[in-house]
Amino acid sequence: MNLDFTPFIPSMPYILKGILVTLQIVLLAGVLGFVLGIILSLFKISSIKILSWVANVYTSIFRGTPLVLQLMLIYYGSPQVIGYQIEPYTAAILSFALNSGAYISEIIRAGILAVDKGQQEAAMALGVPYGKMMWDIILPQALKNILPALMNEFISLTKESAIVTTIGVMDIMRRSYQVGAENYSFFEPLLIAGLIYYLMVITLTFLGKALEGRMRRSD
Repeated sequence: MNLDFTPFIPSMPYILKGILVTLQIVLLAGVLGFVLGIILSLFKISSIKILSWVANVYTSIFRGTPLVLQLMLIYYGSPQVIGYQIEPYTAAILSFALNSGAYISEIIRAGILAVDKGQQEAAMALGVPYGKMMWDIILPQALKNILPALMNEFISLTKESAIVTTIGVMDIMRRSYQVGAENYSFFEPLLIAGLIYYLMVITLTFLGKALEGRMRRSD
C-alpha cells in the first residue's frame, strides 16, 4: 500500500480549523457537564429520597444508552418534540453535557463519600450551614481527590466528540472526510485526523498530570 500525503498538504489549514470547533464543543460541554454533575451528585447523597431517585434514574438512562443515540435524539428529534430544529453545534454541546453530567456525578459522589466524615461532623458541630459546608469544605477536598478521574472523563469527551460529524458539525473528522471525498482517497486524511486527536489527547494528559502534581505539592 502506497500512502501519498502530498495532495492533502494544501488542505491542512482547512482541517486544522476543525480543532477550534472540537475544543469549543468539548470545553462548553465539559463545563456544563461539570456543573450538572455537581448538582446530581448532591441529589444522590441527599436525604430527600425523591431527589436521590431522580438523579439515579437520570444517570442510569444516560449511562445505559449510546452517546450517538442521545445526540441523534436531540438533533433529529427536536422538530417533532419542540417544533424547532436545534442547530448541530448546539445539539452537540447539549448532548455531550447531559451525557458527561451523568458520569461526572458518579465521580463526584464517590469523591464526596471518600472525604473523612469527621470533616462534616466538625462543621456541623461548629454550626456551619450545610450549603456552605459542602461548598467550602467537602467539595474542594473531593475535587482534589478525583482530579485524575475528571481528566479521564474530559479526555474521553474529546475523543467521543468525533461523532458530531454524523449531524454535520464541521469538526476535525468532518473536514477530513470532506477533503478525502474531494481527492477520492480517505485513508490519508483520516490518518491525519487520527494524529490530531492523538496529539490533543497527549497534550490534555500532560496538562492533567502537571495540574495534579502541582496540587500535590501544595498539600
